[in-house]
Amino acid sequence: MSKHAALLPTTYARTIEAWLAEDIPAFDYGGYVVGDDVKVATLYCKSPGVLAGIPFFNEVFRQTGCSVEWSFEEGVEIIPHEGKVVVAEVRGAARRILMGERLALNILARCSGVASRARRLRQLADNAGFAGVVAGTRKTTPGFRLVEKYGMQVGGADTHRMDLSSMVMLKDNHVWATGSITKAVAEARAVAGFSVKIEVECQSEADAIEAIEAGADIVMLDNFDPEQLRASALNIKANCPGYQHVLIEASGGITEETAADYMGPGIDIISFGTMTQGVPHVDFSLKIAH
Repeated sequence: MSKHAALLPTTYARTIEAWLAEDIPAFDYGGYVVGDDVKVATLYCKSPGVLAGIPFFNEVFRQTGCSVEWSFEEGVEIIPHEGKVVVAEVRGAARRILMGERLALNILARCSGVASRARRLRQLADNAGFAGVVAGTRKTTPGFRLVEKYGMQVGGADTHRMDLSSMVMLKDNHVWATGSITKAVAEARAVAGFSVKIEVECQSEADAIEAIEAGADIVMLDNFDPEQLRASALNIKANCPGYQHVLIEASGGITEETAADYMGPGIDIISFGTMTQGVPHVDFSLKIAH
C-alpha cells in the first residue's frame, strides 16, 4: 500500500512503541471497560487531503495486536463526498483498537497535512513552469521529524537535509562565529570530506560569490525579495561561469501564497519552512461499528 515505506529505518517501530508507552504509562481504565470482544472500526476521512502515514498507522495497530485493511493507496488525494469517506478498517479486540486510536489518528492527520501542502506546492511550481526543486526544511516538530519528512516525500517534495549530519549548512551564526565565509567553508570541508555537500546562507550577491569561490556546493539566498532574488540568481551564475555545478536555493519567508513570485530561471531550489510549520491537519476519525 506504500512504496515509500521501504525508505523507513527499522527504528521507527521503537519510536511508536515509546509513543504508545507515553499514552499508556499505567492502567488503561477505558480499555478495561470495553474488554476484548473483537470489533471492526472504520477509519473515515472528513476533509480533503493527500493520504500519508500508512506505515506508521499500521505499526501502531500491529503493536496493539490489530489488523488494518486499506481502501486507498498512500499518496492518493481524498476528497470526501457527503461529509466523509471510508479509508480503512481496523479489526481487533475493542480495547486494543482504542489503545492505538488516538496515536494512529494523530500521526495520520499530521503526516497527511504535510503531504497535502507538499503536493500543492509541487503542483504550483509545475503550473508555473518551474522545473527546480521544491523542498521542506529542518523546521520540524521535535520527535516527529521522520513522520513529517515522510509526508514531504509522499506529497512529492524534496525533504532537504534530514539532520545536522546529512549536509553542512553554514548560516549567518556560523560565519560570524568563524570570522568569514571563506574560513567557515574551509573548516567545514576539512572535516566533512568530499562526500558531504556544503551550503552557505548568503545575504548578498557578494556573499554568494565568496561562498562559491571558497568551495560551497549550494548557496542560499536568504530573505531576498522576489525581484531581487531572481535578478541576483542570474547575476551570480553569470559572474561564476566556472562553477555551473553550484546550486542556488531561495529561502526565507516564502509561503504557498507568494511562492510563484520567487520562481525564476536562475533558481534551482525553493525551500519552505511552511511545509511543516502552521500546516492544517487532515481530519480523520475512527469509529467502532455498533
